[in-house]
Amino acid sequence: MDYSTPQITRFQWPKQLPALSPEQQDISDDFMKRWHEVLPRRYDVIERFNHGYPLRVMPEKQQIRTLELGAGLGGHLAFEQLEQQDYHCVELRPAMADHIRQHYPEVTVVTADIQQSLPYEAGSFDRILAIHVLEHLPDLPATIAEVARLLKPDGVFSIVIPCDPGLAYAIARKISAERLFRKHYKLPYGWLIRREHINAPAEIVSVLKRHFISIDQSFFPLLMPVVHLNLCIGMTLKLKG
Repeated sequence: MDYSTPQITRFQWPKQLPALSPEQQDISDDFMKRWHEVLPRRYDVIERFNHGYPLRVMPEKQQIRTLELGAGLGGHLAFEQLEQQDYHCVELRPAMADHIRQHYPEVTVVTADIQQSLPYEAGSFDRILAIHVLEHLPDLPATIAEVARLLKPDGVFSIVIPCDPGLAYAIARKISAERLFRKHYKLPYGWLIRREHINAPAEIVSVLKRHFISIDQSFFPLLMPVVHLNLCIGMTLKLKG
């Protein structure tokens, strides 16, 4: 079984990666679920930024329609005022989508690939969120084009992405996710993370610029806008005029 680290070609999409074996796919799915459960408990400071940043810029309406892409287990929902929103989640993994349905019955959940056309009319949403999602997508341009289609002309698109590759992020990962993975599965970690974080910040920004302009940006934990010194970047964007 191949546990070597795949090579990623930058600024080219869709990105091509070697297929996973059934065992590798099971490990990947299991670890993603496990990490979504561990992260809020152990790394609360980072989570406060991850889920607090998208609340900084909100549409100036009393009732808004929100779409969250790649919602995972629904960890962000606890930070939202759901009673003031028509809130929709899209999640690829059926087990995770079912988890959201069970815990948040007031939320509309769609099980779908966000790299493909989603079952909504153009201009359906006042607000679209992608929290630690865009770095994972082999066909990132397709997703960003779909966001542009679904967002209302005066809507906002809020994202949080990791500073990966970056020095501070590499150090933090060594003592967090990589340690957890190696301890539990007794396997190398590079083959998994390099096929998960396949889009670097500069690549993501380059694709966003095709459709959007940035109206807000924040780095964590330092205010200095330097990828190698930070762990995460939050950005809020609007459609080009």
